[in-house]
Amino acid sequence: MKKTEVPQNNENLLNGIQEIQYAVDEEGNYSQVKSYGWKPKNDALKQAVNILDEQIEDARLDVIEGKKSSLFFWMLLKQMDYSILKEYTGFSKFKIKRHCKTDTFKRLNNNKLLKYANTFEISIEKLKTVPNEKVDSLEFNFNFKIENKEIG
Repeated sequence: MKKTEVPQNNENLLNGIQEIQYAVDEEGNYSQVKSYGWKPKNDALKQAVNILDEQIEDARLDVIEGKKSSLFFWMLLKQMDYSILKEYTGFSKFKIKRHCKTDTFKRLNNNKLLKYANTFEISIEKLKTVPNEKVDSLEFNFNFKIENKEIG
């Protein structure tokens, strides 16, 4: 690809950060060119964010309906799974899965709750609840909002 052909599809998905691409300059040498991205990559990023946000919303609704504990919601919102949370807390995956059950979570002592709260960088009180409305994961975790999440 020539330097003049490097895509510049600026949908601000990287919060204004440009990536380095390699392209052929006028002399036939490879050189670095800054790029805001290209449509297929931007669409893939949007799709991934949309899927993650759908999973988080499903978890939030499961907590509200009493199917899961709020721990499950916070784990997904912080983009973790059982294995990652295990590494941060030292709890086994089996125990974490049990703690994601509503009845088990309600019986956790403050030391265990504090370990989870510290991992998520929230208070114990916040750990025990979920937001009343749908959450945008990028905005919550990184203070960054994608204005248009539509693909295409």
